[in-house]
Amino acid sequence: MNRQMLRTTITQFRQIALFAVGVSLLTACGNSQGGMKLGDSEYAVLTVNSSSSDQTTSYPATIRGTQDIEIRPQVSGFIVKLCVDEGATVRKNQPLFEIDPTQYKAAYNQAKAAVEMAQANVSTLELTEKNKKELYDKAIISSFEYQTAVNQLASARATLAQSKASMVSAKQNLDFCTVKSPSNGVVGTFPYRIGSLVSPSISSPMTTVSEIGEVYVYFSMTEKELLQLTKAGGTLKEQLDKMPAVQLQLADGTMLEEKGKIDAVSGVIDQSTGSVSMRAVFPNDKKILRSGGTGNVIFPYTMDGIIMIPQSATVEIQDKKFVYVLQSDNTIKNTEIQISPLSDGQTYLVTKGLKGGDKIVIEGVQSLHDGQEITPITKAEQDAKFQQAMKDQNEGNLKTAFN
Repeated sequence: MNRQMLRTTITQFRQIALFAVGVSLLTACGNSQGGMKLGDSEYAVLTVNSSSSDQTTSYPATIRGTQDIEIRPQVSGFIVKLCVDEGATVRKNQPLFEIDPTQYKAAYNQAKAAVEMAQANVSTLELTEKNKKELYDKAIISSFEYQTAVNQLASARATLAQSKASMVSAKQNLDFCTVKSPSNGVVGTFPYRIGSLVSPSISSPMTTVSEIGEVYVYFSMTEKELLQLTKAGGTLKEQLDKMPAVQLQLADGTMLEEKGKIDAVSGVIDQSTGSVSMRAVFPNDKKILRSGGTGNVIFPYTMDGIIMIPQSATVEIQDKKFVYVLQSDNTIKNTEIQISPLSDGQTYLVTKGLKGGDKIVIEGVQSLHDGQEITPITKAEQDAKFQQAMKDQNEGNLKTAFN
Protein backbone atom coordinates (compact mmCIF):
# COMPACT_ATOMS: atom_id res chain seq x y z
CA MET A 1 0.00 0.00 0.00
CA ASN A 2 2.82 2.35 0.90
CA ARG A 3 4.64 1.50 -2.32
CA GLN A 4 1.51 2.29 -4.35
CA MET A 5 1.19 5.68 -2.64
CA LEU A 6 4.87 6.35 -3.28
CA ARG A 7 4.49 5.59 -7.01
CA THR A 8 1.47 7.93 -7.19
CA THR A 9 3.37 10.71 -5.46
CA ILE A 10 6.36 10.34 -7.79
CA THR A 11 4.08 10.42 -10.83
CA GLN A 12 2.35 13.59 -9.59
CA PHE A 13 5.70 15.23 -8.88
CA ARG A 14 6.92 14.47 -12.40
CA GLN A 15 3.75 16.00 -13.90
CA ILE A 16 4.12 19.13 -11.78
CA ALA A 17 7.80 19.48 -12.73
CA LEU A 18 7.00 19.00 -16.41
CA PHE A 19 4.26 21.65 -16.20
CA ALA A 20 6.65 24.09 -14.47
CA VAL A 21 9.24 23.58 -17.19
CA GLY A 22 6.57 24.24 -19.81
CA VAL A 23 5.47 27.45 -18.12
CA SER A 24 9.06 28.68 -17.81
CA LEU A 25 9.71 27.98 -21.47
CA LEU A 26 6.55 29.83 -22.44
CA THR A 27 7.61 32.81 -20.36
CA ALA A 28 11.04 32.76 -21.98
CA CYS A 29 9.38 33.08 -25.35
CA GLY A 30 8.18 36.58 -24.46
CA ASN A 31 10.47 39.59 -24.79
CA SER A 32 10.90 42.52 -22.41
CA GLN A 33 8.16 44.50 -24.16
CA GLY A 34 5.45 41.88 -23.95
CA GLY A 35 6.12 40.52 -27.47
CA MET A 36 6.84 36.91 -28.36
CA LYS A 37 9.64 35.40 -30.38
CA LEU A 38 8.55 31.92 -31.34
CA GLY A 39 11.68 30.97 -33.23
CA ASP A 40 15.34 31.68 -32.61
CA SER A 41 15.37 34.38 -35.32
CA GLU A 42 11.71 35.05 -35.99
CA TYR A 43 10.60 38.62 -35.31
CA ALA A 44 7.34 40.34 -36.18
CA VAL A 45 7.71 43.20 -38.65
CA LEU A 46 5.33 45.92 -39.79
CA THR A 47 5.14 47.68 -43.15
CA VAL A 48 4.61 51.37 -42.45
CA ASN A 49 2.55 53.75 -44.56
CA SER A 50 2.53 57.52 -44.81
CA SER A 51 -0.84 59.16 -44.21
CA SER A 52 -2.59 62.10 -42.65
CA SER A 53 -3.79 61.96 -39.08
CA ASP A 54 -6.41 63.93 -37.17
CA GLN A 55 -4.84 64.98 -33.90
CA THR A 56 -5.62 67.18 -30.96
CA THR A 57 -3.49 69.08 -28.53
CA SER A 58 -4.47 70.77 -25.31
CA TYR A 59 -3.50 74.10 -23.80
CA PRO A 60 -4.06 75.18 -20.18
CA ALA A 61 -6.70 77.89 -20.12
CA THR A 62 -8.38 80.37 -17.79
CA ILE A 63 -12.03 81.37 -18.00
CA ARG A 64 -13.27 84.94 -17.81
CA GLY A 65 -16.68 86.52 -18.25
CA THR A 66 -17.13 88.72 -21.28
CA GLN A 67 -17.25 91.46 -18.67
CA ASP A 68 -15.76 91.21 -15.17
CA ILE A 69 -16.73 94.51 -13.60
CA GLU A 70 -15.33 95.54 -10.23
CA ILE A 71 -17.99 97.24 -8.12
CA ARG A 72 -16.56 100.17 -6.15
CA PRO A 73 -18.46 102.86 -4.21
CA GLN A 74 -18.46 106.43 -5.48
CA VAL A 75 -19.26 107.90 -2.06
CA SER A 76 -17.99 107.19 1.45
CA GLY A 77 -20.16 105.73 4.18
CA PHE A 78 -21.27 102.70 6.15
CA ILE A 79 -23.02 99.82 4.42
CA VAL A 80 -26.55 99.58 5.82
CA LYS A 81 -28.05 96.91 3.54
CA LEU A 82 -27.04 94.01 1.27
CA CYS A 83 -29.65 93.85 -1.48
CA VAL A 84 -28.55 90.51 -2.98
CA ASP A 85 -26.61 87.45 -1.87
CA GLU A 86 -23.25 86.22 -3.09
CA GLY A 87 -23.47 84.30 -6.36
CA ALA A 88 -26.85 85.79 -7.27
CA THR A 89 -27.78 86.42 -10.89
CA VAL A 90 -28.58 90.12 -11.28
CA ARG A 91 -29.93 92.46 -13.94
CA LYS A 92 -28.53 95.77 -15.09
CA ASN A 93 -29.33 98.61 -12.62
CA GLN A 94 -30.43 96.16 -9.92
CA PRO A 95 -29.43 97.42 -6.40
CA LEU A 96 -26.56 95.54 -4.79
CA PHE A 97 -25.70 97.58 -1.68
CA GLU A 98 -27.13 100.49 0.31
CA ILE A 99 -24.73 103.02 1.85
CA ASP A 100 -26.00 105.23 4.70
CA PRO A 101 -27.64 108.18 2.85
CA THR A 102 -28.22 110.50 5.87
CA GLN A 103 -25.50 113.06 5.19
CA TYR A 104 -26.10 112.99 1.43
CA LYS A 105 -29.84 113.47 1.88
CA ALA A 106 -29.13 116.53 4.06
CA ALA A 107 -26.67 117.90 1.50
CA TYR A 108 -29.26 117.46 -1.24
CA ASN A 109 -31.96 119.24 0.75
CA GLN A 110 -29.55 122.10 1.46
CA ALA A 111 -28.63 122.40 -2.22
CA LYS A 112 -32.30 122.31 -3.19
CA ALA A 113 -33.06 125.15 -0.75
CA ALA A 114 -30.19 127.17 -2.15
CA VAL A 115 -31.65 126.78 -5.63
CA GLU A 116 -35.04 127.99 -4.48
CA MET A 117 -33.45 130.99 -2.74
CA ALA A 118 -31.41 131.84 -5.82
CA GLN A 119 -34.50 131.50 -8.00
CA ALA A 120 -36.42 133.93 -5.78
CA ASN A 121 -33.53 136.40 -5.90
CA VAL A 122 -33.46 136.20 -9.69
CA SER A 123 -37.19 136.87 -9.86
CA THR A 124 -36.82 139.97 -7.64
CA LEU A 125 -33.91 141.35 -9.64
CA GLU A 126 -35.79 140.74 -12.89
CA LEU A 127 -38.56 143.03 -11.62
CA THR A 128 -35.97 145.57 -10.49
CA GLU A 129 -34.21 145.50 -13.86
CA LYS A 130 -37.54 145.96 -15.67
CA ASN A 131 -38.45 148.96 -13.48
CA LYS A 132 -35.02 150.53 -13.91
CA LYS A 133 -35.30 150.09 -17.66
CA GLU A 134 -38.53 152.12 -17.78
CA LEU A 135 -37.01 154.88 -15.65
CA TYR A 136 -33.86 154.93 -17.74
CA ASP A 137 -35.88 155.18 -20.95
CA LYS A 138 -37.62 158.26 -19.50
CA ALA A 139 -34.23 159.70 -18.51
CA ILE A 140 -35.24 159.69 -14.84
CA ILE A 141 -32.17 157.66 -13.74
CA SER A 142 -28.68 157.52 -15.05
CA SER A 143 -27.27 154.76 -17.19
CA PHE A 144 -25.00 153.80 -14.30
CA GLU A 145 -27.94 153.03 -12.05
CA TYR A 146 -29.66 151.05 -14.77
CA GLN A 147 -26.50 149.13 -15.66
CA THR A 148 -26.01 148.26 -12.01
CA ALA A 149 -29.44 146.64 -11.95
CA VAL A 150 -28.59 144.69 -15.11
CA ASN A 151 -25.35 143.43 -13.58
CA GLN A 152 -27.06 142.41 -10.35
CA LEU A 153 -29.57 140.37 -12.33
CA ALA A 154 -26.76 138.66 -14.27
CA SER A 155 -24.96 137.86 -11.02
CA ALA A 156 -28.14 136.39 -9.53
CA ARG A 157 -28.68 134.22 -12.57
CA ALA A 158 -25.11 132.94 -12.32
CA THR A 159 -25.67 132.18 -8.64
CA LEU A 160 -28.83 130.28 -9.59
CA ALA A 161 -26.94 128.23 -12.18
CA GLN A 162 -24.24 127.46 -9.60
CA SER A 163 -26.86 126.40 -7.06
CA LYS A 164 -28.52 124.12 -9.61
CA ALA A 165 -25.16 122.48 -10.37
CA SER A 166 -24.57 121.92 -6.66
CA MET A 167 -28.01 120.38 -6.36
CA VAL A 168 -27.30 118.03 -9.29
CA SER A 169 -24.05 116.97 -7.61
CA ALA A 170 -25.80 116.43 -4.29
CA LYS A 171 -28.55 114.41 -5.97
CA GLN A 172 -25.95 112.30 -7.74
CA ASN A 173 -24.14 111.58 -4.47
CA LEU A 174 -27.45 110.63 -2.89
CA ASP A 175 -28.17 108.26 -5.78
CA PHE A 176 -24.69 106.77 -5.39
CA CYS A 177 -25.71 105.57 -1.93
CA THR A 178 -27.56 102.80 -3.78
CA VAL A 179 -24.81 100.78 -5.49
CA LYS A 180 -26.30 99.19 -8.61
CA SER A 181 -25.16 96.53 -11.02
CA PRO A 182 -23.76 98.05 -14.23
CA SER A 183 -24.71 94.99 -16.31
CA ASN A 184 -26.42 91.63 -16.29
CA GLY A 185 -24.32 88.95 -14.70
CA VAL A 186 -23.42 86.92 -11.63
CA VAL A 187 -22.29 88.52 -8.38
CA GLY A 188 -19.04 87.45 -6.75
CA THR A 189 -18.10 87.40 -3.05
CA PHE A 190 -18.69 90.23 -0.55
CA PRO A 191 -15.54 91.24 1.35
CA TYR A 192 -17.53 94.07 2.98
CA ARG A 193 -20.67 93.49 5.03
CA ILE A 194 -23.27 95.59 6.87
CA GLY A 195 -21.50 98.10 9.09
CA SER A 196 -18.31 98.20 7.00
CA LEU A 197 -17.00 101.63 6.11
CA VAL A 198 -16.32 101.93 2.39
CA SER A 199 -15.03 104.72 0.19
CA PRO A 200 -13.90 105.25 -3.41
CA SER A 201 -10.31 104.55 -2.31
CA ILE A 202 -10.85 101.05 -0.86
CA SER A 203 -8.19 98.54 -1.94
CA SER A 204 -10.59 95.70 -2.76
CA PRO A 205 -13.84 96.11 -4.70
CA MET A 206 -17.14 95.58 -2.92
CA THR A 207 -17.79 92.68 -5.30
CA THR A 208 -17.46 91.73 -8.97
CA VAL A 209 -20.26 91.28 -11.48
CA SER A 210 -19.38 88.81 -14.24
CA GLU A 211 -21.36 88.67 -17.44
CA ILE A 212 -21.24 84.96 -18.31
CA GLY A 213 -23.91 84.45 -20.96
CA GLU A 214 -20.79 83.91 -23.07
CA VAL A 215 -17.31 83.45 -21.64
CA TYR A 216 -13.83 84.19 -22.86
CA VAL A 217 -11.28 81.39 -22.52
CA TYR A 218 -7.67 82.53 -22.67
CA PHE A 219 -4.77 80.24 -23.56
CA SER A 220 -1.27 80.53 -25.02
CA MET A 221 0.20 78.96 -28.14
CA THR A 222 3.86 78.92 -29.18
CA GLU A 223 4.99 81.19 -31.97
CA LYS A 224 5.83 78.18 -34.15
CA GLU A 225 2.36 76.68 -33.72
CA LEU A 226 0.73 80.00 -34.52
CA LEU A 227 2.78 80.34 -37.71
CA GLN A 228 1.63 76.91 -38.86
CA LEU A 229 -1.97 78.08 -38.49
CA THR A 230 -1.57 81.48 -40.10
CA LYS A 231 1.14 81.03 -42.76
CA ALA A 232 -1.53 80.61 -45.44
CA GLY A 233 -1.84 84.40 -45.42
CA GLY A 234 -4.81 86.71 -45.59
CA THR A 235 -6.14 89.20 -43.12
CA LEU A 236 -6.33 88.39 -39.42
CA LYS A 237 -10.11 88.05 -39.67
CA GLU A 238 -9.78 85.57 -42.55
CA GLN A 239 -7.20 83.59 -40.57
CA LEU A 240 -9.45 83.47 -37.52
CA ASP A 241 -12.40 82.35 -39.66
CA LYS A 242 -10.33 79.44 -40.97
CA MET A 243 -9.35 78.21 -37.53
CA PRO A 244 -11.29 75.13 -36.44
CA ALA A 245 -13.79 75.05 -33.60
CA VAL A 246 -12.22 74.16 -30.27
CA GLN A 247 -13.48 72.26 -27.24
CA LEU A 248 -13.09 72.96 -23.55
CA GLN A 249 -12.12 70.29 -21.05
CA LEU A 250 -13.36 71.27 -17.61
CA ALA A 251 -11.49 70.92 -14.34
CA ASP A 252 -13.22 67.60 -13.58
CA GLY A 253 -12.05 66.11 -16.87
CA THR A 254 -15.41 66.29 -18.64
CA MET A 255 -15.90 68.07 -21.95
CA LEU A 256 -18.18 71.06 -22.41
CA GLU A 257 -20.94 70.15 -24.86
CA GLU A 258 -20.79 73.44 -26.76
CA LYS A 259 -17.81 74.17 -28.96
CA GLY A 260 -16.00 77.49 -29.01
CA LYS A 261 -14.45 79.71 -31.65
CA ILE A 262 -11.13 81.53 -31.55
CA ASP A 263 -11.92 85.20 -32.02
CA ALA A 264 -8.77 87.08 -30.99
CA VAL A 265 -5.00 86.70 -31.14
CA SER A 266 -2.55 88.94 -29.34
CA GLY A 267 -0.48 91.13 -31.62
CA VAL A 268 2.57 90.84 -29.36
CA ILE A 269 4.69 87.75 -28.71
CA ASP A 270 5.86 87.33 -25.12
CA GLN A 271 9.64 87.30 -25.49
CA SER A 272 10.18 85.61 -22.13
CA THR A 273 8.09 82.56 -23.08
CA GLY A 274 7.92 82.75 -26.88
CA SER A 275 4.16 82.34 -26.71
CA VAL A 276 1.15 84.21 -28.03
CA SER A 277 -2.01 84.82 -26.03
CA MET A 278 -5.21 83.68 -27.74
CA ARG A 279 -8.87 83.99 -26.86
CA ALA A 280 -11.78 81.69 -27.64
CA VAL A 281 -15.42 82.49 -26.95
CA PHE A 282 -17.78 79.79 -25.67
CA PRO A 283 -21.57 79.93 -25.22
CA ASN A 284 -22.61 79.45 -21.60
CA ASP A 285 -26.40 79.31 -21.66
CA LYS A 286 -26.50 76.75 -18.84
CA LYS A 287 -24.19 78.89 -16.69
CA ILE A 288 -21.84 75.94 -16.16
CA LEU A 289 -18.74 78.10 -16.61
CA ARG A 290 -17.77 80.72 -14.06
CA SER A 291 -15.30 83.55 -14.31
CA GLY A 292 -11.97 82.62 -12.75
CA GLY A 293 -12.29 78.92 -13.57
CA THR A 294 -9.66 76.82 -15.33
CA GLY A 295 -9.63 74.11 -17.96
CA ASN A 296 -7.91 72.95 -21.13
CA VAL A 297 -8.60 74.11 -24.65
CA ILE A 298 -8.62 71.11 -26.98
CA PHE A 299 -7.37 72.22 -30.39
CA PRO A 300 -7.89 69.87 -33.39
CA TYR A 301 -5.68 69.81 -36.46
CA THR A 302 -4.56 67.47 -39.24
CA MET A 303 -0.96 66.27 -39.66
CA ASP A 304 0.02 65.28 -43.21
CA GLY A 305 2.82 62.94 -44.24
CA ILE A 306 3.20 61.21 -40.89
CA ILE A 307 3.82 57.54 -40.08
CA MET A 308 2.29 55.90 -37.01
CA ILE A 309 4.25 53.14 -35.28
CA PRO A 310 3.84 51.31 -31.96
CA GLN A 311 6.04 52.56 -29.15
CA SER A 312 7.22 48.97 -28.58
CA ALA A 313 9.10 49.20 -31.89
CA THR A 314 11.48 51.90 -30.65
CA VAL A 315 14.70 51.95 -28.71
CA GLU A 316 15.78 55.06 -26.84
CA ILE A 317 19.48 55.95 -26.72
CA GLN A 318 20.58 59.26 -25.17
CA ASP A 319 17.14 60.86 -25.61
CA LYS A 320 16.99 59.78 -29.26
CA LYS A 321 14.55 57.30 -30.77
CA PHE A 322 15.66 54.44 -33.04
CA VAL A 323 13.92 51.64 -34.92
CA TYR A 324 15.25 48.56 -36.70
CA VAL A 325 14.49 48.76 -40.43
CA LEU A 326 14.46 45.48 -42.35
CA GLN A 327 16.81 45.41 -45.34
CA SER A 328 16.44 43.42 -48.56
CA ASP A 329 18.82 40.70 -47.30
CA ASN A 330 16.79 40.27 -44.06
CA THR A 331 19.35 42.12 -41.99
CA ILE A 332 18.23 45.03 -39.86
CA LYS A 333 19.54 48.58 -39.72
CA ASN A 334 19.38 50.74 -36.61
CA THR A 335 17.72 53.97 -37.85
CA GLU A 336 17.14 57.21 -35.96
CA ILE A 337 13.65 58.73 -36.19
CA GLN A 338 12.05 61.98 -35.15
CA ILE A 339 8.61 61.95 -33.58
CA SER A 340 5.85 64.41 -32.86
CA PRO A 341 5.51 65.49 -29.22
CA LEU A 342 1.91 64.26 -29.40
CA SER A 343 1.46 60.77 -28.01
CA ASP A 344 -1.44 58.62 -26.90
CA GLY A 345 0.82 56.41 -24.75
CA GLN A 346 0.82 53.52 -27.24
CA THR A 347 1.97 54.90 -30.59
CA TYR A 348 4.39 57.49 -31.94
CA LEU A 349 3.86 59.81 -34.89
CA VAL A 350 7.06 59.67 -36.94
CA THR A 351 7.81 62.91 -38.78
CA LYS A 352 11.27 62.02 -40.11
CA GLY A 353 13.49 58.96 -40.57
CA LEU A 354 11.01 56.57 -42.20
CA LYS A 355 9.17 56.46 -45.51
CA GLY A 356 6.12 54.62 -46.74
CA GLY A 357 6.89 50.97 -47.51
CA ASP A 358 9.67 50.57 -44.93
CA LYS A 359 9.47 47.46 -42.77
CA ILE A 360 10.37 47.75 -39.10
CA VAL A 361 10.67 45.23 -36.29
CA ILE A 362 7.86 45.92 -33.84
CA GLU A 363 8.64 43.58 -30.93
CA GLY A 364 11.68 42.15 -29.21
CA VAL A 365 13.81 45.11 -30.32
CA GLN A 366 15.72 45.28 -27.03
CA SER A 367 17.49 42.02 -27.88
CA LEU A 368 18.50 43.06 -31.41
CA HIS A 369 21.64 44.72 -32.73
CA ASP A 370 22.56 46.56 -35.90
CA GLY A 371 23.24 44.26 -38.87
CA GLN A 372 21.64 41.20 -37.30
CA GLU A 373 19.91 38.79 -39.68
CA ILE A 374 16.36 37.82 -38.75
CA THR A 375 13.47 35.79 -40.11
CA PRO A 376 10.67 38.30 -40.59
CA ILE A 377 7.08 37.28 -39.96
CA THR A 378 3.91 39.30 -39.83
CA LYS A 379 2.11 40.17 -36.63
CA ALA A 380 -0.77 37.92 -37.72
CA GLU A 381 1.60 34.96 -38.16
CA GLN A 382 3.13 35.63 -34.78
CA ASP A 383 -0.29 35.76 -33.12
CA ALA A 384 -1.36 32.52 -34.84
CA LYS A 385 1.77 30.71 -33.60
CA PHE A 386 1.22 32.01 -30.11
CA GLN A 387 -2.40 30.84 -30.07
CA GLN A 388 -1.36 27.39 -31.35
CA ALA A 389 1.30 27.16 -28.65
CA MET A 390 -1.24 28.04 -25.98
CA LYS A 391 -3.64 25.44 -27.38
CA ASP A 392 -0.94 22.74 -27.38
CA GLN A 393 -0.04 23.60 -23.81
CA ASN A 394 -3.65 23.44 -22.65
CA GLU A 395 -4.04 20.04 -24.36
CA GLY A 396 -0.84 18.77 -22.75
CA ASN A 397 1.18 18.60 -26.00
CA LEU A 398 4.27 20.06 -24.34
CA LYS A 399 6.56 18.56 -26.97
CA THR A 400 4.94 20.63 -29.73
CA ALA A 401 3.86 23.61 -27.64
CA PHE A 402 7.25 25.29 -27.70
CA ASN A 403 8.71 24.26 -31.07
